[in-house]
Amino acid sequence: MVAQDRAMKPKALYHGHRFPAAIISQAVRWYLRFQLSLRDIDELLFERGVIGSYETIRRWCEKFGATFARRLKAARRKPGRTWHLDEMFVNLRGEPWLPWRAVDEHGAERDILL
Repeated sequence: MVAQDRAMKPKALYHGHRFPAAIISQAVRWYLRFQLSLRDIDELLFERGVIGSYETIRRWCEKFGATFARRLKAARRKPGRTWHLDEMFVNLRGEPWLPWRAVDEHGAERDILL
């Protein structure tokens, strides 16, 4: 059986449908995430014992696709306030400078920043 989807939990959204919410959300997820054809998704569901049609999956994607995408976007983590970069700028006398590591003629790095 397909695992219950946490992003699409409300029962009212799926009320009145023949298939369980987990089956519907799995089919919509496969269609949106992996860009499989409707017939491919129908075949994947058939392999898992769910007998339906590709037309049913198309209707599910039309009905639940926007809601599913909106909820996943809202659940996405927001970027933090601190970013770690490889380069740094130093202000010297009010001007920004990009320090470079000193390298001698043999290619060895020195512990001096230029």
